[in-house]
Amino acid sequence: MWKLYVMILCLAGFPGIMMAQVKDSIAIEPSAKTIPLAKPDTAKPYNPKRAIIRSAILPGWGQVTNKKIWKVPIVYGLLGTTSALFFRNKKQYIESRDAYRLATDGDPSNDYLIKQPYYTVKDQPDRIRNFRNSVRQNMDYCVLYFLISWGVNVADAAVDAHLKTFDVSDDLSLHIIPGYSSLANTTGVSLVMKIGK
Repeated sequence: MWKLYVMILCLAGFPGIMMAQVKDSIAIEPSAKTIPLAKPDTAKPYNPKRAIIRSAILPGWGQVTNKKIWKVPIVYGLLGTTSALFFRNKKQYIESRDAYRLATDGDPSNDYLIKQPYYTVKDQPDRIRNFRNSVRQNMDYCVLYFLISWGVNVADAAVDAHLKTFDVSDDLSLHIIPGYSSLANTTGVSLVMKIGK
């Protein structure tokens, strides 16, 4: 897509390369009795901001607004996985924190409160502490990945909303046409792109 924009910008600087548009020599004068062939389009234009705001408020709502409902399970799969991992790591963090506190308090009478698998390594509190720190770091990563997944959800809704009205018909093409250019008064090769109707 970006190549198309670069090509248009390059060609815009060299109008002599492109073929000049020839006006029709027969002009039809408008009459008072002309009947419009088609009704003007009075439909409200699509607003991408609506999908972006909806997706930021509730994940997947922007995808539903863009009529891309098949993406909603992917969004909730990402958010649900990171949430489940966060709560699992939180549980392990609380258990290892309590086990480390009980193992290092110097009172062997309350060692029975240490849960498994920490009870088997209660004589090595450094191992429990290292595990606790590792699980705490995993909790932080889960929060980060949750926020990134939410942001990707909003970005996906924004991109889909902006491309919703993009013309992808077969008429979009670049043609190389040899011939005479009246604008440059030379014969050569022209690049012609049909834009619009």
